Amino acid sequence: MARRLTQQDIARMAGVSQTTVSLVLNNRAEGAVRISPETRERVIRVIKETGYIADPAARRLAEGRNRILGVFTYEAVFPATSADFYHPFLVGIEECTEEAGCDLLLFTSARASGGRRRIFDQDSRVRLADGCLLLGHTVDREDLARLITDQIPFVSVGRRDDAGGPVPYVGADYASAAGALVRRAVALGHRGLVYVGAGTGAESWADRHRGFLDAVTTLGVEGVMVNAVPDTDPPPGIQAGTPGVGSPLGVQGAAPDVDAVLGTGATVAFFEEQADAVAFVAAARHRISVPADLSVVTLGSATRPVRSDIDFTGFRIPRREMGRRAVELLTGVIESGGTPQELLPCDLIEGSTLAAVTGGGPRPPAS
Repeated sequence: MARRLTQQDIARMAGVSQTTVSLVLNNRAEGAVRISPETRERVIRVIKETGYIADPAARRLAEGRNRILGVFTYEAVFPATSADFYHPFLVGIEECTEEAGCDLLLFTSARASGGRRRIFDQDSRVRLADGCLLLGHTVDREDLARLITDQIPFVSVGRRDDAGGPVPYVGADYASAAGALVRRAVALGHRGLVYVGAGTGAESWADRHRGFLDAVTTLGVEGVMVNAVPDTDPPPGIQAGTPGVGSPLGVQGAAPDVDAVLGTGATVAFFEEQADAVAFVAAARHRISVPADLSVVTLGSATRPVRSDIDFTGFRIPRREMGRRAVELLTGVIESGGTPQELLPCDLIEGSTLAAVTGGGPRPPAS
């Protein structure tokens, strides 16, 4: 078997040092070392003539990288259910990582007190990767701050507020999508709208609520809110629904408070979580017809397992596209630094649960 060519062989044939060959292969100059165009061309000619291929491990060592991208997940992304919210994100991440010629490393082992996942603990392995993607509904603020302080390349899949500095991210433009659906409802004659959700906490919730509130305010229509989190007050700037503040929508397995939503007198309900909309329609099926009595709009895909054949009006979260773009941004951060922040548009879904106001409106709460 023929011996594999080495950089020393190329250096000898080109009449240069091995250091010069390494610098030409990596397309860089070291300190005071300057390679003339003639020398560079001679080295490249020998490489082409011999068919030399640089050893990948040595090349990565010279670059200080191993071409591994990490994915840190703050919650399980492979649940034992067919309704997996994170699957499209992972498909996009895998596709783009393969195209970039890199490998993926999934981080799952680091846990802080209480069982919550954290990037940094005594056994943290995040530095094994050249950079890391963060995936999860909520992200630990201390983790973000340390990633920024330690200058570890990372990109969050999902918009994140500053954490001691700007956070690189690719997110979905929930605010614009929510506002567009409000405008569509108003164009169909709706003047009383209810937002069913938390409206605070995770940035994705806050963005949906902000888009709803901005559109309601701009259009001069009535916007009320029924909280999805028990025993909490509504966010500033929006009137609480009466009754129903603190009704336990959004709690997995909890029955929606139909009276809380219908009691607002709204003709269209905007659900922050699609699973809550499914549960609400099921609980209210003997009292109202959707959309004849009450229109229902969902602000994105279900994040909890739910089965339904309802063709909801709403919007599509560009999950696969976000996964792909996150990898593209991360490779850019690894190569050149920077703090990219991008929001991708959400496509509106026509559905069949938003209709023009007919004058009937929802039935009052049961006495």
